[in-house]
Amino acid sequence: MLKTINSPDDLRLLSRKELIPLADELRQFVLESVAKTGGHLSSNLGTIELTIALHYVFNTPEDRIVWDVGHQTYPHKILTGRRDLMGSLRQQGGISGFPRRSESEYDTFGTAHSSTSISAALGMALAAKAKGENRHAIAVIGDGSMTAGMAFEALNNAGVCEDVNLLVILNDNDMSISPPVGALNRYLARLMSGQFYAKAKHVGKSVLPGPVRELAKRLEEHAKGMIVPATMFEEFGFNYIGPIDGHDLDSLIPTLQNLKNLKGPQFLHVVTKKGQGYKLAEADPVLYHGPGKFDPAEGIKPAAAGKKTYTQVFGDWLCDMAAHNDRLIGITPAMREGSGMVEFEQRFPDRYYDVGIAEQHAVTFAAGLACEGMKPVVAIYSTFLQRAYDQLIHDVALQNLDVTFALDRAGLVGADGATHAGNYDLAYLRCIPNMAVMAPSDENECRRMLSTAFLYNGPAAVRYPRGAGIGAEVQRDLAPIAFGTGEIRRDGRKVAILAFGSMLAPALAAGDKLDATVANMRFVKPLDIALLKQLAGQHDALVTVEEGTAMGGAGSAVAEALAEAGIVKPLLILGLPDRFIDHGDAPKLLASCGLDAAGIAASVLQRFGAEFLQQGPRPAKVG
Repeated sequence: MLKTINSPDDLRLLSRKELIPLADELRQFVLESVAKTGGHLSSNLGTIELTIALHYVFNTPEDRIVWDVGHQTYPHKILTGRRDLMGSLRQQGGISGFPRRSESEYDTFGTAHSSTSISAALGMALAAKAKGENRHAIAVIGDGSMTAGMAFEALNNAGVCEDVNLLVILNDNDMSISPPVGALNRYLARLMSGQFYAKAKHVGKSVLPGPVRELAKRLEEHAKGMIVPATMFEEFGFNYIGPIDGHDLDSLIPTLQNLKNLKGPQFLHVVTKKGQGYKLAEADPVLYHGPGKFDPAEGIKPAAAGKKTYTQVFGDWLCDMAAHNDRLIGITPAMREGSGMVEFEQRFPDRYYDVGIAEQHAVTFAAGLACEGMKPVVAIYSTFLQRAYDQLIHDVALQNLDVTFALDRAGLVGADGATHAGNYDLAYLRCIPNMAVMAPSDENECRRMLSTAFLYNGPAAVRYPRGAGIGAEVQRDLAPIAFGTGEIRRDGRKVAILAFGSMLAPALAAGDKLDATVANMRFVKPLDIALLKQLAGQHDALVTVEEGTAMGGAGSAVAEALAEAGIVKPLLILGLPDRFIDHGDAPKLLASCGLDAAGIAASVLQRFGAEFLQQGPRPAKVG
């Protein structure tokens, strides 16, 4: 049956009874597809019926659906004409793992970060009202995303818009990525525990005539007060319906049909199960959140021991430093597993804080701890720190507070694409006064830099890439490196390559081809000015290489320092170009940007020429 569905128009031709076997087919297709390509699995298995019901009831794409985060939209993609493209999911040149406006008219809003859906859907609903268009806007938001302040800002705004066709669907699966945290989750748990209330809500599926409906509403509000806590969503001005079973099409479809006929902001609470229909994912939704390729019959097998990832290096360092310093506090905005903090939570539960998907709060919370002499370490993805930029400047740096930022996923991130790429941290961090910014070239240097940042009396960030490093041996001590210093790693002539962070390895390989000097700069701020002047004095040209945007990044810092010192020297700045870089295999993407060894060498040759590099004697050793 699934092969006959090329658009939601085809879906709407089916009878209600046919939707149940279609859901089974769709679930199996998602499982088999993700097993071949890798991608997000648990969340997508949990939204099969909800996706079918939404496209069955609403006139998409005329009616707008905004999927929060968007990693649960594979069923949506399959039902909206992209079934045959799923084999290219998250691969270079293929379809995205998230909604994307340029990909389909059914992807009404690009999402990949959390808690944006209600704001966007409200904007769409009010635009429709302003243009006199009779269409609906639906925001589908998970319970994890409801922990972010932006979601409540949008609810606060929407609740006073009485004549607007807005439906917010809370997909309550008791899970974001890591296990749920916070008071909101406790509230939802209490709400769910009111079984009498849940059963009573099924009575409201029919739309009653005016006077009777008003009486029923008063009785319902009275019943809510007796059975569950006051419904805060109705206090925001929404008509709250639920909770209902998000896997029961016989509940979903009539409820959505009724809500479609109601005016004003509506709030539907549906309960789903991550990994629904695949027992292994149901049992361990975290493991199956974003797996690579696997055999569905056997499940995910333990990975063979290999190179240590930077995330693991951070997790080990955090535990070791916490054992050494009892003032260390670990903070994460809902990324316990992703940031490598599982062991830290187990060993130091009283010093571990998962604040939910609330990056702004995480940073200011750390600032408050620092005010009282604690040593907070905020473990956060580079791309997510962007969401707390004001707090970083106003609450931390302006007051010169002692907060350490461990920035994971710096640079390109591969299959997750532009939404998750940490390409901008060097540029947006180095312009902040009091901020120290470090970029390790290997795993051992990462550990030492974390100690350096922790011991620095002020805000400091260590940014490191996703995945494994070069396989460097990681020493177990907590020794820092000399603050603000770089080092020479290869002596050459004519040209000096100044490598930042992960670019040291390809720079060294390029240096061998070009007979160039290569420096591991290590610090973006403060820049090692003495080393820079030495390199400029002994070479005819300088080249900077960084896995970050070339505009405003480490290369720009070098250019500014040369200008400040009055040094006029040919300078080639290599980094990521001024465009968003799509999803794909990370090494191939770096190569396409000229940031592998061959690309670096080719760029130097193109700029300066082979004759320039070969002229003149080899300088004395600069190290």
